[in-house]
Amino acid sequence: MTLPETIPFLGFGWDDLLFMILAGVMVGAALLVVTMKDIIRCGLAMIVCFAALAGLYVLAGATVVAAAQVLVYIGAISVLILFAIMLTQTKAGPGALVFQTQAFPAAIASAILAILIAIVVASTDWPEAAKRIPTSAVDLANTLFSDYVLAFEVVSVLLLAAVIGGVFLAKRERGGTD
Repeated sequence: MTLPETIPFLGFGWDDLLFMILAGVMVGAALLVVTMKDIIRCGLAMIVCFAALAGLYVLAGATVVAAAQVLVYIGAISVLILFAIMLTQTKAGPGALVFQTQAFPAAIASAILAILIAIVVASTDWPEAAKRIPTSAVDLANTLFSDYVLAFEVVSVLLLAAVIGGVFLAKRERGGTD
């Protein structure tokens, strides 16, 4: 038995249904990341969000980017963040996040960002943009290291600064001045 092209009674394809499920999981996990009070659970919700994003990459046909998402973000960065949280969190410290007081400014920034993203999505010529997407790993590497080498280097310096800042914060003396 084969599945029909479209889902009966709904009128859209199976890949659209999978997209909606993955997008819903990703948005739900992202909301959990910013609303939960336990930081370990926030980190686990972030891993679920990254996994759903990898699924969206696979659905879009960007398997190399999906593999990089799984290896780099889920396999390295998320695990590193969780280990850093677990190793630096003291038992006497607060169990809840202290950033929950910034919800109103974050909501305003999120609304502005959502409006900007909607403007960009509405003004993009998607058929033309789809023609420029690299389809193989070689094409992706050539594009990344020729057309976007400055952006690649900026991101690498930003990640290096984040690592140095994390080491500085982790090695800071207890009870000293800030």
